[in-house]
Amino acid sequence: MYSMVVNDMSAEIAALVHPMPERTDENDEGYPDMAEAVWREREDLAEQLRLSWQEGGIDPLLSTLAHLHEERLQLEAAMRLLMAYGRCFTHPRPYKLIDLARAAGLSISGVRIAFTDDEITQATEILKRPPVSDDGPAPAAPATAE
Repeated sequence: MYSMVVNDMSAEIAALVHPMPERTDENDEGYPDMAEAVWREREDLAEQLRLSWQEGGIDPLLSTLAHLHEERLQLEAAMRLLMAYGRCFTHPRPYKLIDLARAAGLSISGVRIAFTDDEITQATEILKRPPVSDDGPAPAAPATAE
């Protein structure tokens, strides 16, 4: 009985993480292939969750949440690198703050503070070239004595 509950939970978690696409006029022709791909992703995830639970005692819900949290942190780091790239490594001029803000779902001030010198240094190392613009993050305000 307990195993059946976990199996159902694994399938339900997989369905929540990989919802079926809605059929529209635009995707009607390719819908069967899209639905099949999502179905395979669901089945693969559900099976991984079942095995992790059965062989390692790893809770499927908690492990999925932890995995998604780690994925989110990686995506946020990639976004910071790309914003640093857009502001400091593109020429003939940097991308406008408003354009980056719209694309990233941030405010202009959010883009200004989204990346630091660390991301600029990391981008420099990855690209193996220096920034072309000195439009990096605003320097931190000096501490005031109280």
